[in-house]
Amino acid sequence: MKPGPEISVAVVPVAGLGTRLLPATKSQPKEMLPVAKKPVVQYVVEELGRNGVKEILFVTGRTKTSIENHFDPDHQLIRNLRESGKEDLLAELDYEQTEVKFFYTRQRLQRGLGDAVRCARRFTQNRPFVVALGDSIIGLESPTNVVSAMTRIHRESGAACVVAVETVSPQDINRYGIVEPGGDGAEFPILGLIEKPPVGSTSSRLALVGRYVFSPSIYGKLDQIQPGVGGEIQLTDAIQLLLEEGETVVGVRLPGTERRYDIGNFESYFETFVEFALRDPDLGPGLRKRLLERLVEDH
Repeated sequence: MKPGPEISVAVVPVAGLGTRLLPATKSQPKEMLPVAKKPVVQYVVEELGRNGVKEILFVTGRTKTSIENHFDPDHQLIRNLRESGKEDLLAELDYEQTEVKFFYTRQRLQRGLGDAVRCARRFTQNRPFVVALGDSIIGLESPTNVVSAMTRIHRESGAACVVAVETVSPQDINRYGIVEPGGDGAEFPILGLIEKPPVGSTSSRLALVGRYVFSPSIYGKLDQIQPGVGGEIQLTDAIQLLLEEGETVVGVRLPGTERRYDIGNFESYFETFVEFALRDPDLGPGLRKRLLERLVEDH
């Protein structure tokens, strides 16, 4: 089989309301919440850029304009830093010089992740594309290449869909899309998917981690499915329909050295912030010392 085309376009849904993070998200997108020194969505964009993505479409909603502002060059800020003798801070704005091109479209009604992806149809057209959730960071110790692995598998296998997964605890399966694997390796065929199954209802603990690669055929399935869990158009239901119609869907396990950091609620957000802050090369050691001292004082 001749390999498919290189995949250089990605869709980043960022239209969710972030209600589980209120009041922090009342006027600020959850994707712009800081994790250590950078907002969540900047980690996602930098990951995609390292993995060969050249164009990103953000699917936005109301109150999301700060995402657009964050990735636009701010010439006034640059001038102020130079004039005030703070040129050392200009390095913190290097992300503005990325060669990735940004595009934006609006999901007018909150109808779920599947509907958000469907908003990208005119942008991706007949090209395969990556979907990366804007509130999920992959990796910590070193840059992740899972998207590169997924696009390679898609090109070589001709699969209609490739998804990244990780093992979650049994009590957490009702928080994620869960896949039924057809093998035990790092890459395996997927036999089925279900969105947020009840705890104890499935033997699988392999959860989707917010990274997908799709052929354009996903759009037809998104048009066919009915609203599912929460009355929303579920992306997992569309992938399940691909399977039912004989298409190939492949799962890729995150390496043991990597994990998904899901900024979906305060518990996971707090844990993520602390882990990333402790790894900061400049401030991490001092923070670790102060935390240990505080823990000793509390006991």
